[in-house]
Amino acid sequence: MKLTYGNSQFIMHSSGSLYWPSKKVLLIADVHFGKIDHFRKNGSALPNEVSLENFKKLDRVIEEFQPKGVIFLGDLFHSTQNRDWDRFTAWVKEQSVKMTLIVGNHDIIPLYYFEDLGIKVALSLNIDTLFLSHHPEEKLGFWNICGHIHPGYRLRGEGKQQLKLSCFYKKEYQLILPAFGAFTGHFLIEPEENEDVFVLAENEVLSLR
Repeated sequence: MKLTYGNSQFIMHSSGSLYWPSKKVLLIADVHFGKIDHFRKNGSALPNEVSLENFKKLDRVIEEFQPKGVIFLGDLFHSTQNRDWDRFTAWVKEQSVKMTLIVGNHDIIPLYYFEDLGIKVALSLNIDTLFLSHHPEEKLGFWNICGHIHPGYRLRGEGKQQLKLSCFYKKEYQLILPAFGAFTGHFLIEPEENEDVFVLAENEVLSLR
């Protein structure tokens, strides 16, 4: 689904990524690599295939858009190094796209490890009229694009059915991306009247309006 925001045109993708055609840049928030291994190490019986799905999902969206750059809006990794770091290192070495990491609160792996892989690291970025950050922030004169909260929306049916879906959450000067990674959970939002919600439904992005 196309979206006009901050004087720019974007494409909201059902993966939870946001493509910026004029810059040929793909924006991705909250992959949380290593989260599955982190929980498995602490005794949770979780399938290893879930961790691999994040890499497959990245490959699919990069193949679809063919971007020149990928900007990760924080929480690329969930915790300290584990097996996913080795997988990530191998994956990065196969990519030709330029990558940038905006540091999130979970990105506790030493930042020079990312820089050694050729990934640019920043606390935030200003590009034209946009302010890219991990946490939702306000900056005078800019439109914020961020992640962090893993927005979700609860749909209710007439028969009291309920379905929780990840979503893009758009305020007047802020656009919060859904978590890209599997097994990340949701923070259920209750939008105000002048705010927009775009839910991810299989291979579509649907506006609640």
